[in-house]
Amino acid sequence: MTRRRRLGAVGVLLFACLIVASVAAAQVGGVSSVRSAAAGGSCLTGPIKHVVYLQFDNTHYNRDNPSVASDLEQMPHLLNFLKTNGTLFTNDHTILISHTAGGILSTQTGLYPDRHGQAVSNSYFAYDPAKNPFFSTSFKYWTDLVDDATGTRDAFGNMVTEGKITPAPWAPFTRAGCDFGAISLANIELENTGTGPFGDMTEAFGPGSPEVADAAASNAAPSGSAARARALTDYVGIAVHCANGGGICAANSTNVANSRPDKLPDEPGGYAGFQALYGAKYVDPAINNGSACVQATDGSNVTDPFGRCGFPGFDGALAKNTLGYLATMQEAGIPVTWGYISDAHDNHTAAFPAPFDPSFPRASGPGEADYNAQLKAYDDAFAAFFDRLKNDGIDQSNTLFMVTVDEGDHFAGGIGTVQPDGSLGYNHANCSWTTTPSCPANQIGEVNLNIKAKLPAGTPGFQVHRDSAPAFWVNGQPARTDATLRTMERNVFGMQSIDPYLNPTPQPVFDRIADAVGEKTLHMVTSDPARTPSFTAFGDPNYFVTDAGPSCGSNPCIDYHFAWSHGDVQTDIANTWVGFVGPGVAQKGIDSDTWTDHVNVRPTILSLVGLKDDYGHDGRVLFEALTTKATPQALIAHRETVRRLAAVYEQVNAPFGQFAMDALTASTRAIRSSDESVYNGIETSIENLTNQRDALASQIKAAFDAAAFNEQALNEQQAKNWINQAQSLLNQAAALAGPGA
Repeated sequence: MTRRRRLGAVGVLLFACLIVASVAAAQVGGVSSVRSAAAGGSCLTGPIKHVVYLQFDNTHYNRDNPSVASDLEQMPHLLNFLKTNGTLFTNDHTILISHTAGGILSTQTGLYPDRHGQAVSNSYFAYDPAKNPFFSTSFKYWTDLVDDATGTRDAFGNMVTEGKITPAPWAPFTRAGCDFGAISLANIELENTGTGPFGDMTEAFGPGSPEVADAAASNAAPSGSAARARALTDYVGIAVHCANGGGICAANSTNVANSRPDKLPDEPGGYAGFQALYGAKYVDPAINNGSACVQATDGSNVTDPFGRCGFPGFDGALAKNTLGYLATMQEAGIPVTWGYISDAHDNHTAAFPAPFDPSFPRASGPGEADYNAQLKAYDDAFAAFFDRLKNDGIDQSNTLFMVTVDEGDHFAGGIGTVQPDGSLGYNHANCSWTTTPSCPANQIGEVNLNIKAKLPAGTPGFQVHRDSAPAFWVNGQPARTDATLRTMERNVFGMQSIDPYLNPTPQPVFDRIADAVGEKTLHMVTSDPARTPSFTAFGDPNYFVTDAGPSCGSNPCIDYHFAWSHGDVQTDIANTWVGFVGPGVAQKGIDSDTWTDHVNVRPTILSLVGLKDDYGHDGRVLFEALTTKATPQALIAHRETVRRLAAVYEQVNAPFGQFAMDALTASTRAIRSSDESVYNGIETSIENLTNQRDALASQIKAAFDAAAFNEQALNEQQAKNWINQAQSLLNQAAALAGPGA
């Protein structure tokens, strides 16, 4: 499923739809003359001189079909690089709600969604002062507001931590003197061409600037035109945050003229005087000897759909394009490079699609020919990337590689039929039914359900985040104990419908449900009270719940354009992977035992490179990945106790840990009950346990940070007490969930 998919009632944003047209071209500007900068001196003082951070969209280690090799198995150059040279954790986990924005942001910051602001992503709603929900997108530049158009409906930052803008991921690196380059990752480059007073273009370039005028002209051009693409191509998706002292922003007069202030007004400790280059228009010539073009790993120019050099679009972040940019940045002397790679199971071949239009890129199923071909192209790109970096003197001996995925997802489809070439084929046509499904066995696509049309008369008005795990914002922001809201929750949870992939008779659409009490346990309640959903339902992962249409026929029906669901609580969605390679990383190959999740990535990276944040992480240094020499000394003492504490901390605090999952089961039992005394009793217990959990987790994670970054050894007896307290909370949550939970 693509990164920018279905941002909500406002529809699919135009910038979501840019893709690459692979235009063969000769090398422009040449990279050989800049390669001497790549392997030379570094701002990083230890054995690690370069950092390469890569985050895929929905790319699987586990197989979706037992007879079809998984995504990573079909990229052996990447898989073998991780297994042979480092440690690949295959029991990693995403966050809730498990979408692209939230998964990436938790990885980048080491914070759960309640502390970076994007608890419901890739879009969400927030209540205005009149208690009416309005739409907002998670994908905005780091300093944008929730209401980037006026700032009056919600004055909090889109990225919010304890009421202030979340500390930026690049700050420790740039303060240390490192240029920091990025392509396509969430919110660390411009995400759109918004020209509102708190929008992306205005935040970066200032009101009245020529760039804002460019964006306004592009935004007014006809949809699908080259003119409409121009500002996206020039300014969105690519950035270099320049080092203290100027870095590449001060390398020549052109870069000085093109750089802009890198403003982080809430950054702990201040962040004055830093500059940045925003967009391919200014980054490309800075990293490629003045050329307006950067080459992909296959030698073609990275272009927009109209053949114009620049940002290829978020769905055009194919491996060859992202890796080509990161290699060029490294060769230009930018030692810290972060990038996003689009999923391989969506067909990224059409420009500027509209939802449900017949030309919209269709999803592909496991083993399908175009899916296999795209994975082969990705593998070729990694082979070229590793060879190119090695020729530059950049490899596992001096470079930290971190590769992971934003979330897992669930394949909604039947059994593919074997084709003459040995690949699998699926029915790429919409499928409708009335009381029984009439779909072929090889059907592909999510089951679309318009929930508004199914709820009884008298249901209050609401907005919904369209998803297999839909979040609901009920008009007026009623208290969670409001009788009308309670009735609506029971009606939603009690809904039944056919799942043609599983059962031809009506079955429950939803599996679990949480209101604000359970959402807090799941780290879904931020410091901005306006964006907390009234409730969130977690459904049958074959379903995609909407508040309109559906356009594929009956209600429900199958839309073949989308077949990979996330956001939900099922194992194939929750379970992900992360790999580390480089100095200080142990060569352990596959580690399928260590339970970890996204927030552990950042503290692990910072520990390895010898830097630290000015805030506390929710994650911990993943010492299971490190050599003894690279492990912080304060984490080596009392090793067995430290390991036990780490394991129980994950289970008591992670969104997919046992405590949260048992609390969600108990929440479901409470909300579905029509006996308000039962509801109130269970909710009170969840709230009390969560408060105890939060207090305990605060102590444990602070101790892990102090040990990793301030050389403060954990007190063994205190650690054992924390282990006992955590186990008690796990036992109480399990008892509250009930038998069989």
